[in-house]
Amino acid sequence: MADNLVLMTGVGAVGRSVLAQLRAQNVPVRAMVRRDGESADALRALGAEVVIGDLTRPETVEAALKGAARMYFAMPVSPDHLLAATVVASVAREHGRLDALVAMSQMTVSQMTATSTAESHQQRLHWLAEQVFNWSALPVVHIRPTSFLDNPLFTTLAARTIRENGTIALPFGSGRTSPVAVEDVARVVATVLRDPAEHIGAVYELTGPRSVDMHEMAKEFSRALGREVSYTDVPLDRWHAEGLSKMGLPAHIEQHIVTMARLHQENRYDRTSGDVERVTGVPAQSIEAFVAARKDLYRG
Repeated sequence: MADNLVLMTGVGAVGRSVLAQLRAQNVPVRAMVRRDGESADALRALGAEVVIGDLTRPETVEAALKGAARMYFAMPVSPDHLLAATVVASVAREHGRLDALVAMSQMTVSQMTATSTAESHQQRLHWLAEQVFNWSALPVVHIRPTSFLDNPLFTTLAARTIRENGTIALPFGSGRTSPVAVEDVARVVATVLRDPAEHIGAVYELTGPRSVDMHEMAKEFSRALGREVSYTDVPLDRWHAEGLSKMGLPAHIEQHIVTMARLHQENRYDRTSGDVERVTGVPAQSIEAFVAARKDLYRG
């Protein structure tokens, strides 16, 4: 096996971009997926070896790790996040041949303690997972993005209300935020996985280039789309009852999204970091640039 084979799990939006970047640099990639099908075929088309497995089952993690030198750990929002992290840490210690384990976390973790209770269940699981990885003594790099610009809150939901009445309607109050694009996060992860030695032990907190309130965000949308866009603040309870609760989401995911909205109100997302540029040499893209590249989505 190649001595730089990367095992990737949770190959979602960030992971697919990472995989494409690694294969473009001829880095061998093995992608672990829960089931075969069209999504797995798409990863094969990008040049990945695909294996079937489950992060909560040690035997399938062990099989996937054979011959791997580096690993990217990520998974969708799930109540099994801590279990999966513990299984991966335990199996990887026995595997004993990892040069790097790059773990996807969340920036909220940086404001949490062992006893804090204001965060979502998912954010608590991320905090605990980081402790497990740190205790494991594995060569870990923690990646902590803030909210994603690609999140439906800023894309499909915003596009719908912009087309309907020229507004972004969210329950963020006067809180400030600095969302980061998936592709910027992926560039950081791919850079670390290509040559991890200098990054081991690092914690990278990834944000957009500046923090804005929602009225400032609406102005960036306006400039990008060439039309007036304003922000409408919606009471959190009403936004939850009239919209989110009717989407049929699992309770764990719904609670996480509602908590993110409340933490935005409480100004917990008012943070900026230059880590995207420090790691990759290229600044994180602005809200305006992100929206301008997706005009068709917002204009309909």
